[in-house]
Amino acid sequence: MAGVLAMLAARTALAADQRELKAREAFAAQRYQDALDLFAKLYAETLHPIYLRNIGRCYQNLGQPDQAISSFRDYLRKAKNPTADETREIEGFIKEMEDLKRRKEASASSSTPPPATDTSSAPVTPLPSASPPPASGSANASAVLTAPAPAPEEAPPLYARWWFWAIVGGVVLAGVGVAFAAGAFTKTEDASCPMGRTCSP
Repeated sequence: MAGVLAMLAARTALAADQRELKAREAFAAQRYQDALDLFAKLYAETLHPIYLRNIGRCYQNLGQPDQAISSFRDYLRKAKNPTADETREIEGFIKEMEDLKRRKEASASSSTPPPATDTSSAPVTPLPSASPPPASGSANASAVLTAPAPAPEEAPPLYARWWFWAIVGGVVLAGVGVAFAAGAFTKTEDASCPMGRTCSP
């Protein structure tokens, strides 16, 4: 049973790794909608917070500030012990998206076409994977992170399995049956002894 569970966990992790690789390739090729769709599915399946960061980066590059801000804030709430550098980086992304949102609102109110966001000059940083994040201060601090593979589930102890107790019950019943057959529970009296007296064998 433990082997089957480990095999299923390994297959799930392999499938997730392949989709994560495709999502990272799509992000690097600036196909942000494709990367977003893949990262959203990976997050729905694993609930690993790093995918929220990657989803936010996709929305950021698609010029959708509300969704980007929501994803980045979810990441900060759910990430386990983010470093100070990671927190500053995400807060910088949020500020950038808030500025974009204000510019879009100002453009809409003045009925002029919104200014195009020039993303060609900005370097496209790889998305982080759900593997452990890079060390603080590394050149790829804003890269896409990958989630760690799920640990295989441990098999329950022997006494927690139903068939163990079925075997114990069968052994007990067999022992009681043998005892009955041998007459261990039958009380007999020697007819030659008068009632109320103990007779020697």
